[in-house]
Amino acid sequence: MTSERPNPQIRLSEAARHTLADALAQGGGSWLRLKIDPHFAHELLFEPGAEDDIVVELDGITLLLDPSSARRADGLRIDFVQDLHGAGLRFDNPNQPGRAQQIALRRDCAATLIPRGEPLRLAQGEAVTVTQALGGSFTVRTANGQLARIAAEDADALGLQPLPTTEPVAAGAFDLDQVFALLRSVYDPEIPINVVDLGLIYQCQAQPLEDGSQRVSIKMSMTAPGCGMGDVLKEEARAKVQTLSGVSQVEVELVWEPPWDQSRMSEAARLQLGLL
Repeated sequence: MTSERPNPQIRLSEAARHTLADALAQGGGSWLRLKIDPHFAHELLFEPGAEDDIVVELDGITLLLDPSSARRADGLRIDFVQDLHGAGLRFDNPNQPGRAQQIALRRDCAATLIPRGEPLRLAQGEAVTVTQALGGSFTVRTANGQLARIAAEDADALGLQPLPTTEPVAAGAFDLDQVFALLRSVYDPEIPINVVDLGLIYQCQAQPLEDGSQRVSIKMSMTAPGCGMGDVLKEEARAKVQTLSGVSQVEVELVWEPPWDQSRMSEAARLQLGLL
């Protein structure tokens, strides 16, 4: 075994340390092996050491990690929790892909409450967790559990770089495919699927004007009647389509008939939501 490689930083809560110390005393061992697989499943096992193990000493507890597990372990916190769901070790690993991380806002920031669509003011220093970052905007969960949408222009309040708000649109003569390409960059703030694949675009038409430009008319709906986010997504769709070369007028109308249902979603959207 060797500890020549930089050791990952791992923290044990006091409850976890006592639990592991008891396990070692009862098992008669000197160390525990920590395995973290590519899917970030964590296991603590009584297993022999190996020559290339990384050794981490934690206040009387010795952990052995193979090199792959060690690369996934930096920043890991291990706790022992007893709650309504039972008792057991809990692993909080910041390296896990897709793990939402808490951010302290760097300045006051305007937001929109989801799903009611009401304006909300978030204060500098308030802790939020980014749950979705698609199409340029950010969906965050506040400290009191509310969901809110932060616009692309306020990315700096999160300490983040602004994300591209649209997908590249191929140059050339105007056609409706270009409009749909832009609409696919408008996302439901609660579901990580764009409004086209959700089946929220009921109609999209273009009318040439006398000056050679185009007037685009769009009818779109929401997944729930009277959804408060309707006006927000309507304006986002209008603004993005308005950037298209050759388009001078954009009209987006919210419609509620026929009511939206899951049959309107694309196959890709149903697969993503586990509905196939």
